[in-house]
Amino acid sequence: QVQLVESGGGLVQAGGSLRLSCAASGRTFSNYDMAWFRQAPGKEREFVAAISWSGTGTYYADSVKGRFTISRVNAKNTVYLQMNSLRPEDTAVYYCTSEARPFGPIRVKVYEYDYWGQGTQVTVSS
Repeated sequence: QVQLVESGGGLVQAGGSLRLSCAASGRTFSNYDMAWFRQAPGKEREFVAAISWSGTGTYYADSVKGRFTISRVNAKNTVYLQMNSLRPEDTAVYYCTSEARPFGPIRVKVYEYDYWGQGTQVTVSS
């Protein structure tokens, strides 16, 4: 079955950086778009960034555009989220996700994704 395992979260001061990783297994990684969502306490899960199956297309939430970069290395079955200039409002559990359909267009809604990792906590102190 499909498994997604996130790592790289932690505590960082405002203005700092973190890089999240998500290792995927269970199917041909390079056929599927990947995305990151996040969920802060008391809030709904929200879209952060997505990358196409080929890696040539990316899409970001306005709140992270210019600060976060999503990338993937298909040979390593891994997707990354480089987070720079972190702010306290970036504090959340970050989830790696992928959909069941291969070679699809980039999607940004929670319900459009089928597989989820367990999440990794990112805490940004002011």
